[in-house]
Amino acid sequence: MVRQQTAERERADAEAAAWLARLQHDDRSTDTEAAFQRWLKTHPDHQAAFDRATEVWELLPGAASVRQAIAANDDYPARPVAVKKAGGRRAFAAVAAASVAAMVAAGALWISQPTVYETLPGEQQVQTLSDGSRVSLNTDSRVTVAYTPGQRRVALDRGEALFDVKRDPKRPFIVSVGGSEVKALGTSFLVRRNPDHTAVTLIEGKVEVSRREGDTLERLAILAPGERLTFGGAGRTVLDKPVVDTVTAWRHGEVIFSDIALRDAAGELNRYGPVRIVIADPEIGELRVSGVFETNDAAEFAVAVAQMNRLKARRSGETITLSR
Repeated sequence: MVRQQTAERERADAEAAAWLARLQHDDRSTDTEAAFQRWLKTHPDHQAAFDRATEVWELLPGAASVRQAIAANDDYPARPVAVKKAGGRRAFAAVAAASVAAMVAAGALWISQPTVYETLPGEQQVQTLSDGSRVSLNTDSRVTVAYTPGQRRVALDRGEALFDVKRDPKRPFIVSVGGSEVKALGTSFLVRRNPDHTAVTLIEGKVEVSRREGDTLERLAILAPGERLTFGGAGRTVLDKPVVDTVTAWRHGEVIFSDIALRDAAGELNRYGPVRIVIADPEIGELRVSGVFETNDAAEFAVAVAQMNRLKARRSGETITLSR
């Protein structure tokens, strides 16, 4: 499946580069433009492929001068098109289009090729990105990184990640979580994606958290260091100031609980696997728990809770059941 998707993308990129070259020619006609429009509509990936091709075109030396020369042209597309004047600009347009075609066909679109990093339950890893920013992934997490000349975009597909962003005012760093975005310049912040809500904790710097509403982004908050914004699909948001060492304790292989329900503590440890804690009685789940525990030792946690609350901890395979 992955190879098939890669092949389809490469084919779309090659076709987009070819269309870009055709639109550069002086003999470009209305028939060419109509055929181009039909190509765009035949597959949802074609527009994205053409966008990638034009991004590379705009990076080529001299592209700006050609673009200025065609700015007054009202014909679609409002992108690189044929320059009707003879001379250097026309020659450059042809060379630029050929260069883009070669770059795309060769798979050299490094600016927009997504890269996936992920961890399994119990795993953690730190990745340094091409701009020097770092991403620390917690257990069972996945991010997709896609950089372009105009922005650095990372999608948190699942789990939890800590971002240490290299400052670059010309290219904002954006983390997308479902329909929400966290925008930063030079910042350290934590994003956790749960099934029913998302939490953003700012460690240092400044971030803007927004939620997409239709075609627009609605700003939810601009966080100050130490603040955490929790929001979910129902639209409710909560702003608080947690103990930063608590929310980042997983980086040291620990979880810190401070008077939380046993069911929540067990759920947190279950994220790290493979041993899972099951609570047999809902009333037991309401017991309060505090302490520092290792993420890779759920058995120690279960035994400690059982001793403090006169419970029974029974293990069967990779499951520990707490009961009265």
